[in-house]
Amino acid sequence: MSNYVLCYTREPVDSVLYDPRLAYSMHLALSSDGIHYQGLNHNSGVLFALATENEDGSLNPMSLKNPFLFSMKDGTFGVLAIRIEADGDRDESSKGSVLFWTSEDLLIYQEVGLIQLSDCYIERITCCYNESGDCYQLSWMDETGRTFCGEFDMLQSGKCSVTAREVSAPLPLSELGEVQTVDMEGAILHNMIEVPPMVAERLQKKLITPENTGVIFPDEISVCSEEELADYCATLTYSDGTTVQRKVNWDLSAVDFNKEGDYNIQGKVQQEHFPFPVAFNRADPCVTRWNGKYYFIATNDADDNHTLYIREADTITGLVDAEEHLILDSTTYEGIGGLLWAPEFHEIDGRLYIFHAATPGEFFWEESCLMELREGGNPICREDWSAPRRIVKKDGSDLCEAGKTISLDMTCFSWEGAWYVIWSQREFLPKDLGAWLYIAKLNPEEPWKLLSDPVILSKPDYGWGNNHTFVEEGPYALVSRDKLYITFSAAAVDTSYVVSYLVIEPGKDLLEPGNWRKNNYPILTSRSVEGEYGTGHNAYVTDENGLVWNTYHARPGVEGVRSSGIRRVHFDIDGAPMLDVTEEHDLKKEYESIQTNLHINLFRR
Repeated sequence: MSNYVLCYTREPVDSVLYDPRLAYSMHLALSSDGIHYQGLNHNSGVLFALATENEDGSLNPMSLKNPFLFSMKDGTFGVLAIRIEADGDRDESSKGSVLFWTSEDLLIYQEVGLIQLSDCYIERITCCYNESGDCYQLSWMDETGRTFCGEFDMLQSGKCSVTAREVSAPLPLSELGEVQTVDMEGAILHNMIEVPPMVAERLQKKLITPENTGVIFPDEISVCSEEELADYCATLTYSDGTTVQRKVNWDLSAVDFNKEGDYNIQGKVQQEHFPFPVAFNRADPCVTRWNGKYYFIATNDADDNHTLYIREADTITGLVDAEEHLILDSTTYEGIGGLLWAPEFHEIDGRLYIFHAATPGEFFWEESCLMELREGGNPICREDWSAPRRIVKKDGSDLCEAGKTISLDMTCFSWEGAWYVIWSQREFLPKDLGAWLYIAKLNPEEPWKLLSDPVILSKPDYGWGNNHTFVEEGPYALVSRDKLYITFSAAAVDTSYVVSYLVIEPGKDLLEPGNWRKNNYPILTSRSVEGEYGTGHNAYVTDENGLVWNTYHARPGVEGVRSSGIRRVHFDIDGAPMLDVTEEHDLKKEYESIQTNLHINLFRR
């Protein structure tokens, strides 16, 4: 069976729903017949142009137009596009050039750089590999409407040394034929190519939200006790080829575990229900499991961030209606005057801490702090928490220059025998540089002190990260299949707020930014789940059954307040987190009920 990929951009909707920095990116659609296409990634972009950087570290946001997708000589893929300024104007620094990317699978892209072809602005570009001539044939139209072409032995950034020739024929475009699209609002089609089955399969499994396709459970089981029965899990299967183990709630009213025999029993696959939102006016939520109980904490938008409350429950679902207990306010301690932001629970060497941000009063003095629970203390008792303490550098000096630079959203994690913190830091004076992610090693014996110098880990260099403002914040660690993922939020905290991630493999130095790979596109946006806007600032908790849950905030409606949500984390075919698998996709009604023949075997006791 043939497989086809269509590349397209989108018409911007507006600054709220889909603005130019999102629309002016390469989108992909998939087809098995070359006619009927389904948009991938919720009709959102998968390839964005990197911002350019100034000497002071500030960024110039960039977008792209008229992308052209083609197959390269070695079987991989190339993309050529016109780089433009973020909101669509011509980019003077790209005059006469096209931007070039390579990709092995159309999921991960490497921006090679600009290829200069002309002295005039280029409007459109096409490319194909000519096997007989062992060269790449490029054709382009410039701002005057003239068409040129040239042959290139290889494609690389820099000034092109091949002499281009003008041709009278119009620019050749890929034949789109009878293309019909599905769920691709505002699509501006560019070109399509045929791709190998493996590439198409991975695109489908990675960029279409998986859904539950069945349930597997043995027809017969033999146990000696109810406890042994509880160890048997149902296996849920999904459209992406993955599976998840899930507990079963059995009807055992007719079963006598003290009498040997056979019983036909009915059960339902366990499925926690979390309607969105689980808490209004609660942003940046975090849940932890500590000493057999669950605890919830979040930024309190209801009182303009002047208090922090904790909820306690025996289960995660119990947190939704649990009583709130005040553990910090803006009047108790000197130096803590407000803007209590993004609290997170973290256990370090058996002690429980809350990392959060606070200020003596003014916004420009916001700084990262932590509180420690006394040994044997009760997390919902405010007297058992220490006063907030500022995070400092390894020499004891301030992390940031107060009144000039703020720090916030600090998270903590252990990896390969060492402790690390990652946080967001924003310099406002003498120039607003935007919020960047920093990383450093942490001293676990004195977790308010760094063990290494801070290192810049990531900047908001993609259009989805500098949308409405230049921000990357809200990092949180998640380990999957031996890889370390750091999900983070980006853009303004309005409807443009999104989540993406950085990932690193074992054995690599976390303090070397080049060892990390940044995902090209967000994995959670306002287009991911209907009715949830400005999704972001998430954290994770693993329950007693080994399921990982994502706590996040979003707005219930474009004008809604930031409110907390909880949803299971689905891990894709590569182990990467997927945050858009709703309860309806997670477990379908037709697969929630199961039955089996239960044999009680008393001789095994």
